[in-house]
Amino acid sequence: MTEYSNRWRAGWRPRGADAGLVLLTLCAPLLMQSSADPSARAWWLLLATEVVTAVALPLRRKLPVTVFLVLLATLVAALVGGAAAGMKLSPLIFLSLAVALYNVGSYCTNWARTWLVVLGGGGAVVAAGVWINQLTAVSAQYRGSSDVIGVLAPMPLAWATGFAALTHRANLAAAERRMADVLREQQLHEQQAAQQERVRIAREMHDVVAHSLTLLVVQAETLRARGGELPAWARTRIDGLAVAGRQAGGELRDLLRVLRGPEDAAPLAPMPGLRDLPELLDRSRAAGAQVDGRIETDTGALPRPVQLTVYRIVQESLTNARRHSPGARVRVDIAEDTGQLRCEVVNSRPAEPVTASWGTGLGLVSMRERVDTLGGELHTGPTDDGGFQVLATLPLRTAPLDAAGV
Repeated sequence: MTEYSNRWRAGWRPRGADAGLVLLTLCAPLLMQSSADPSARAWWLLLATEVVTAVALPLRRKLPVTVFLVLLATLVAALVGGAAAGMKLSPLIFLSLAVALYNVGSYCTNWARTWLVVLGGGGAVVAAGVWINQLTAVSAQYRGSSDVIGVLAPMPLAWATGFAALTHRANLAAAERRMADVLREQQLHEQQAAQQERVRIAREMHDVVAHSLTLLVVQAETLRARGGELPAWARTRIDGLAVAGRQAGGELRDLLRVLRGPEDAAPLAPMPGLRDLPELLDRSRAAGAQVDGRIETDTGALPRPVQLTVYRIVQESLTNARRHSPGARVRVDIAEDTGQLRCEVVNSRPAEPVTASWGTGLGLVSMRERVDTLGGELHTGPTDDGGFQVLATLPLRTAPLDAAGV
């Protein structure tokens, strides 16, 4: 309602001002006509002139030169005809001509054609009117000469005022263009600085994280090659470690391509979703975790940002469970509930004593940011039996953007 009201006001304010100016221009001669000539014929002549003025003035912005010539010809005809019949019109009738001349200066940019028409056509109309007036006026007091020049002399001031308004608008437009250019240049510099920072981060991640991850995978593959010398439980753990390392390496490479820019990116693999959860749970089981999974939803019908968020929540929760509660049983429940997707990951208390574990502390923060982006809710905290619970509730309405959940 407020937006509609603002549009209505923005549309009617200039129209109201325009109507007020036209009304003022029309009313001034009517108020002064009785002192110039109170006869009925003079009033009818004034009213006829006012009708032409009322029709022409609203078009002065679209057709400034045409409106000026029409009003000038109408005034000359009215004054010459009135002088021939012994009638006088109020001098304020020239207000409409001043308004029209203001719009000539304010809206005409083709100076050569404008001045040719205004000075040539207007001068010809005035000269013809003065000549006819000298021949047809009923007496000397109705013949115009110096008084006509006195009335028309201030008219260039109206044009100059309009030209000043045109210059002011042009200066404002130029200032706005310069400001827009400055803003675009600033945004370009910011984008370039951000791209350089992303490249720097990608380089650091490649030199530190990717190198360490590659070394981890190589060590795991070396142990797999000597699997005959290891116990069965160790071989299973080594297989899960190698698979997880390769997947993490692939996701890290995709992330580094995105950071470096699209020109460096090869075709990226699709982001993981709910269909990839069974494989994620199997890898956790292969790594020795006890995971019970239950997925009760149509995985193909959910928005991609929602699926990616749920996948990352489960992935981070399983990682935290292995790190902070080794040997604990983990339960993963994903189900739809009244237009929402409910994702719960709960692990029991650790089956063996836990030593201080490394970590950045950003896992839960990342979960919350992802959930907040989609307008959901996240609850995390310890359970009564000494375990830990992660509960996320995500709306199933249309997600903002696929990139928002990445």
